[in-house]
Amino acid sequence: MASEERSENTVSSTIVNLAEEAQDFREGVKAPSPAFLSICKSLVAGGVAGGVSRTAVAPLERLKILLQVQNPHSIKYSGTVQGLKYIWRTEGFTGLFKGNGTNCARIVPNSAVKFFSYEEASKGILWLYRRQTGNGMIHFLFSCLCHSSTYTLLCLKFFQYSIKFYGFAQACVVLKFNSIKEDAKLTPVLRLGAGACAGIIAMSATYPMDMVRGRLTVQTDKSPTQYRGIFHALKTVFVEEGPRALYKGWLPSVIGVIPYVGLNFAVYESLKDWLIRSKPFGLNEDSELSVTTKLACGAAAGTVGQTVAYPLDVIRRRMQMVGWKDAASVVTGDGKSKAPLEYTGMIDAFRKTVRNEGFGALYKGLIPNSVKVVPSIAIAFVSYEVVKDILGVEMRISD
Repeated sequence: MASEERSENTVSSTIVNLAEEAQDFREGVKAPSPAFLSICKSLVAGGVAGGVSRTAVAPLERLKILLQVQNPHSIKYSGTVQGLKYIWRTEGFTGLFKGNGTNCARIVPNSAVKFFSYEEASKGILWLYRRQTGNGMIHFLFSCLCHSSTYTLLCLKFFQYSIKFYGFAQACVVLKFNSIKEDAKLTPVLRLGAGACAGIIAMSATYPMDMVRGRLTVQTDKSPTQYRGIFHALKTVFVEEGPRALYKGWLPSVIGVIPYVGLNFAVYESLKDWLIRSKPFGLNEDSELSVTTKLACGAAAGTVGQTVAYPLDVIRRRMQMVGWKDAASVVTGDGKSKAPLEYTGMIDAFRKTVRNEGFGALYKGLIPNSVKVVPSIAIAFVSYEVVKDILGVEMRISD
């Protein structure tokens, strides 16, 4: 009995010592916590990048949405050149930029949150990845010792049974308790995860603005009723259709964020790292990529992301138009529609779109979107890094 008590005391003492060692270890390598000023500068850089890039391609952005949602029985926009000419002829120069103010009001906070969230998610994932890669799962759990009593109990029990089964020395070897891998780098898969997280956070935070922005962009001077601006549109939708209407099309947006934003960031960062490491064509003789090279990386990233996610964007826009009382004539087809514009959900929208218009309908507007996405994404990335250099922000996307 006494021997069992001594054994329990020994184990308890050992566990306490291990917990204190883990606490000391955790204090030695802390999660990054950037200064408030640096955070603000990063947000400003992301906001400027989004506003500049969207304004530069506003006519193509509007045409893309018009092509996505126009009634198939009353075609007004049949192509990129014809569509731009039609807008110019019927609505004038300002018609090319209709909805751009609302788009900028949405995209500035969206881009700011997206870029900032990516940097923070990247650093957080890398911080966890380094500990999990070098230390084994148990050391990773011990790093959370001060944050949760549940984690603490789990760690203690895990160690207790490991010590009884293996012995203390062997348990430490098996669990790789004393090792750490500080030189671990983010892999493309981890970058994809960080980019997807950033996109979902930013999109969800500003989605009601995106929903009404789509309707403001579609309406013309001949529309039965007019939204007078973003706040009037938000209020009208909220009152007439309910608060849930502000999130119509949210699900395909979330699903589309994963390949679109994730691949944008992953491809862009991977290309930059590859160019720096391999040094092809003498592009980076001074170990710093030029603006032109960054532009090409952003263009490639944007092309890959938008091609994969485009059908989800079409479905999202169509779902946003559902329930719009006195919808714009572009959507209703001047009353010539042969089928009501009603979708019970994302799958239903996919099914009805393909059944009524064919598979190609999922790529309506792809051409103007392809033309715009390359300069848009490229300008956004380059503008972001240029503004950060001007503001003197220490945090960089590839840190």
